Amino acid sequence: MKAMVLNSCQSIEQEPLKLTERKIPPLQHHQVLIEVNACGVCRTDLHTVEGEIIPPSLPIIPGHEVVGRIVKRGAKVHQKNIGDRVGVPWFYSSCGECSYCRQNRENLCSRARYTGFNVDGGYAEFMAAHEKSCYLLPDNYQDMEIAPLLCGGVVGYRAFRLSDIKPGQILGLYGFGSSAHIILQVAKFLQITTFVFTRSSPHRHQAELLGADWVGPPQQPPPELHHSAVVFTPAGESVPLALSNTRKGGIVSLGGIYMSDIPSFKYNLLWEERQVRSTANSTPQDVNDFLNFARTHKITSVVETFPLDSANQVLTKVKHSQLPAGAVLVMDD
Repeated sequence: MKAMVLNSCQSIEQEPLKLTERKIPPLQHHQVLIEVNACGVCRTDLHTVEGEIIPPSLPIIPGHEVVGRIVKRGAKVHQKNIGDRVGVPWFYSSCGECSYCRQNRENLCSRARYTGFNVDGGYAEFMAAHEKSCYLLPDNYQDMEIAPLLCGGVVGYRAFRLSDIKPGQILGLYGFGSSAHIILQVAKFLQITTFVFTRSSPHRHQAELLGADWVGPPQQPPPELHHSAVVFTPAGESVPLALSNTRKGGIVSLGGIYMSDIPSFKYNLLWEERQVRSTANSTPQDVNDFLNFARTHKITSVVETFPLDSANQVLTKVKHSQLPAGAVLVMDD
């Protein structure tokens, strides 16, 4: 099979992902073999490739917005069938024994494993995955449409819920990539007013097309303060900016796995019971909750598709905000 393999972490401009011919992975008893049709490209992949978050071991195949069909089952697989269309998200597995797992907070498990980081992911023609790490996908989506929902949607939805925003209130969205354009739609369905802050002119245009109530560059004051915010950009300077635009008692939820250093700021930005909360990965319940929401409300994703062997070039576009929203690698027929 063909796969884009990371052998060493380097700047994406050095094209560290190498197109490699590999054997189709063998299956353990509880695993299924997935023929990958599409895999979304996420900024977390960029952080992994460039070593901002370092995989425990190399080489590794990135990719954690995986969509495909099961073509083979391990001997002890009972919940999934050959032919099922499934998705594999960022959260792969946890220990199932620690206090966090027992509280259904698997995202905080110290032994949690992640797709495309601890185990080989979807930048490949085939992928082996534990059956419990695979989720049956709704039928009303094409492969390329649903791939970005598996991380940009799922983790974005967790960050959105951690903001504690309520219908009728105003939500600020900082950065407008794959996650934000999905969460904007969630907010609109819940009758939440949305203010979008982004440096990119094409992203501002995309936010307007998707129905944002106000759009502007980060330094431009909004027409009024928002009640809460979700920060998707990895730029740490966005945090005090978001706090300065947040009403008393509001929450600034940080949606990324990596962020540059947050600059010091005056206490009065945090005073009056404002809060800053990070979002750590996701849980299996988050995946099920968001896929159910997406199916019911037909949350859409704006994507461009690219061939597998262009992964380096696509991640370069992600790094420089040169995509309108999401990107998806598709496998050759």
